[in-house]
Amino acid sequence: MDVLTNPPGKITPSPWPVVWALSVTEIISWGTLYYAISVLIAPIEQELGWSRDSIVGAFSLSLLFAGIGAFPIGILIDRLGGRVVMAVGSFASALLLVLLSQAQSIQGFYLIWAGLGLTMAMVLYEPAFAVITAGFGSDARKAITTLTLAGGLASTVFWPLTQGIVSALGWRYALIVLASFNLFVCAPLHAFFLPASSDKRPATRQETNEPGPDRKASALGLILKTRAFWMLAVAFAANMFAYASLTVHLIVMLQEKGFSIGNAVWLAALIGPMQVLGRIGEFTIGSRYRAQQVAFFALALLPIALIGLNFAGSAWGMVVVFVAVCGASNGIMTIARGTMPAAIFGSEHYGAVNGALSAPVIASRALGPLIGSIVWSSFGNYDAVLWLLTAVALLAVVSFSFAISTAKQVQ
Repeated sequence: MDVLTNPPGKITPSPWPVVWALSVTEIISWGTLYYAISVLIAPIEQELGWSRDSIVGAFSLSLLFAGIGAFPIGILIDRLGGRVVMAVGSFASALLLVLLSQAQSIQGFYLIWAGLGLTMAMVLYEPAFAVITAGFGSDARKAITTLTLAGGLASTVFWPLTQGIVSALGWRYALIVLASFNLFVCAPLHAFFLPASSDKRPATRQETNEPGPDRKASALGLILKTRAFWMLAVAFAANMFAYASLTVHLIVMLQEKGFSIGNAVWLAALIGPMQVLGRIGEFTIGSRYRAQQVAFFALALLPIALIGLNFAGSAWGMVVVFVAVCGASNGIMTIARGTMPAAIFGSEHYGAVNGALSAPVIASRALGPLIGSIVWSSFGNYDAVLWLLTAVALLAVVSFSFAISTAKQVQ
């Protein structure tokens, strides 16, 4: 089935200022909404007496709501543009973080995190990718890579920053400070630097002669019904399921292999820098290849690394190599998830299509660690978990192969 596509457009004479603004806001948004919870868990647990599982459960709920909101928010991005959606998302994030700082009941805590999940869908990578794709058209790949290189610094900046604020002021005041970043930095940057509409290209003669809204709805419906779309959704979700479960369990997994807690943490910490190196590799070497080829390579790296980890035992050198490969794989996949929707389906409905593809990915990010825990509890060791994750990662490779073989590819 042919998928309707459109020629690339430009939303501004020079869209790079949008990328620089989003590079700042993505560091803050990821740092305050996603990474900060790792530092906040312990002080919240100590003051309120809630179990760690309960606190982490609220964060997992936020990821599920982010997945639920991804598709409708993608449609809003297509219709309203990034300025309105992302600015409102940053303002709402600030408000909810302030409310979170006043939480006294577990019910209120969960309710606020559900709201934060919706704001994640409004300000994290998916809407930013939609804004960039509208501005750069077929040249969006380099801009998306640049953005993810900046976003990769979020944990590096906000883990120590949040810890410093918590140590000085306590976790409640730390949340207020984090809220201020969203209110006074992200919201203005989104409001003043992003385009008012995500599609400012001039209409073609064909589009002018046909009913715009009806044709667009029909084209989007065709895309969402294609086998390529569903195979791509399975590939992205399966890859994230395996990666998210691995990263959450990696430290205790390495301890089970015989590493000390200090060494296990050091080894797990390799993933962050390797994600950045993977993105640099995509920016340099990967730019010589088509987006489909780079995505396939990144997907294939993960099951290879998981098999290697299963046989590595406590051999330092092998564990270092395979942990590094896992990080590089995900670093490249972050870019691939942003570029593949336009590469296969075109950029006309990018926001909605990317949102629909992101929903199962975000859900997998939340469910992967939980399923990993259940499998570990059932078998009593991480060998079974690694083989499960290997099988799921291989499913991602196979599904992606079907997706690119059945889709009309945009050169």
